[in-house]
Amino acid sequence: MNIQAKEVASTSTFDVLKYVLSLVLVSAGVVAFYQFSEVSQLYRVLGMLAVVLVAIAMMMTTVIGRNSLSFAQEARLEVRKVVWPSRQDTTRMTLMVFAIVIIVGLILWLLDMFLFWAITTLTA
Repeated sequence: MNIQAKEVASTSTFDVLKYVLSLVLVSAGVVAFYQFSEVSQLYRVLGMLAVVLVAIAMMMTTVIGRNSLSFAQEARLEVRKVVWPSRQDTTRMTLMVFAIVIIVGLILWLLDMFLFWAITTLTA
């Protein structure tokens, strides 16, 4: 029991070191991106992408990284299960939303005109 607790503690400490190292790596990449402003922007962007990919790869070796990856995979599976509306349904719903917005706008405009008329009649 104590051995497992020590493994979890050492793993979490090692994970924290990986988190800090990945943050330092990304920060150094941002600093380098601006420090080498005389270099072509293409090379700076490619270098920044490489640094971010290394940091992400480092984060994926941690417990939180593995949990995040499994969550993303499960979310992808759930998105595949969604029944998306057809183009005709989407068009019909969009036109209904436009019509309702116009109707509500007209009602509010008429209410505003009536209230304006009532206030000017009362104060005149």
